[in-house]
Amino acid sequence: MTKTVADVLKLAKEVQMVDFRFTDLPGTWQHFSSPIRELTEETFEEGLGFDGSSIRGFQEIHESDMLLMPDPTTAFIDQVLEVPTLAILCDIYDPTTRQPYSRDTRYVARKAEAYLEQSGIADSSFWGPEAEFFLFNDVRYGGGTNSSFYYVDSQEGWWKSGEDLKPNLGGQIPPKRGYFPVPPTDTLQDVRSRIVLTLEEVGIPIEVHHHEVATAGQTEIDMRYGPLVRMADSVQLYKYIVKNVARMNGLTATFMPKPLFGDNGSGMHVHQSLWKGNTNVFYDEGGYSQLSESAIYYIGGLLKHAPALLALAAPTTNSYRRLVPGFEAPVNLAYSQRNRSAVCRIPTYSKSPKAKRIEFRAPDPSCNAYLCFAALLMAGLDGIQNRIDPGEPVDKDLYGLPPEEAKLIKQVPGSLGAVLDALESDYEFLLKGDVFTEDLLEAYIAYKRQVEVDPVRMRPHPYEFTLYYDA
Repeated sequence: MTKTVADVLKLAKEVQMVDFRFTDLPGTWQHFSSPIRELTEETFEEGLGFDGSSIRGFQEIHESDMLLMPDPTTAFIDQVLEVPTLAILCDIYDPTTRQPYSRDTRYVARKAEAYLEQSGIADSSFWGPEAEFFLFNDVRYGGGTNSSFYYVDSQEGWWKSGEDLKPNLGGQIPPKRGYFPVPPTDTLQDVRSRIVLTLEEVGIPIEVHHHEVATAGQTEIDMRYGPLVRMADSVQLYKYIVKNVARMNGLTATFMPKPLFGDNGSGMHVHQSLWKGNTNVFYDEGGYSQLSESAIYYIGGLLKHAPALLALAAPTTNSYRRLVPGFEAPVNLAYSQRNRSAVCRIPTYSKSPKAKRIEFRAPDPSCNAYLCFAALLMAGLDGIQNRIDPGEPVDKDLYGLPPEEAKLIKQVPGSLGAVLDALESDYEFLLKGDVFTEDLLEAYIAYKRQVEVDPVRMRPHPYEFTLYYDA
């Protein structure tokens, strides 16, 4: 792995361009490029200026100057661009104070790692996100004052079985039957393999890939676990590679949580564990599901703060088309070693102390991974520090519980507006160690309400015409 400025400058001799990348507040990569001759030792010392007022969630017009400081440890040769290009991830600084920018979400993640070490609870944490996505053959959407529509299509979709295709070869995937079929039913095997090989070429090790449950093009590719900041970096690069390799193969990729009605949505289950040296803090051979007392309290923190956490982990209006009670979504604020509808699951595939971890299942891949991982860590640490008891595990079928038992299990809020309200009233745990700042949280909540919540709730839904036009 590239470590030093000298390593990067040596790597630069193989390319013609250098691309500087950073993440905006909602979690999307932004970039600009220069001829490779512009990359020098001074670039890493002095940084590069850009207009922060043009980036979502950043500066106002009167304070727009910002600095990008390239991180040499993140450099890689981009494998999807035709022109040989070296890409480098950057941290964001204030050009006047030369201090890290409070709304740089990568900085938040780095502070979370530092706070963990300062807490004395553990030296490091490991993260394994499972970011699902859809691959479609066609997508169209739009709307205005008097219209609104979307249309997605996939050759695998069950609706294609009745179309007059020449030829129609059949074999489309019925609803909720997409888990693990072999080709030719699974038409995406080679595309997924190309994505995997490209990810490995840019330094992201992959453990497995497969078709997911939904009828049309739903896919999962699992990255090997790693430290918090590095895994958040990897999520950004993962999305970039997926979208570009899909486009190169005549497909379009989306990490939107719920693009199809009546079928499974895409989640991003987040596996997490804490370590002191070579010891897994979460492991205790005699504990419930081999969990230590610290791990149980960590779960207590996740469950207590779950409504606020979802504002950062399931952060779109569309997220709550997936997190719907009564279906297979992880909406129950409980923990279990078996039950996949619990928001916290304890994987039991391996009895090895090294494999013991907690899986938080409510997040989805529309989130900003830096904020999501940092917030989960802060909630878990708050649970350990305050010995928050999550109660007894629920290893029963949650859907089959009698009403008097079911009403005792709380569920996640049902809308983006509700979780933003929860974050606004429960954020003190995020401020410890100056990991999150009130400035960032205020900007984030304001952006989400103004740009996402209000525009969606003010628009007529197309299905409302079916329900109400003849009222």
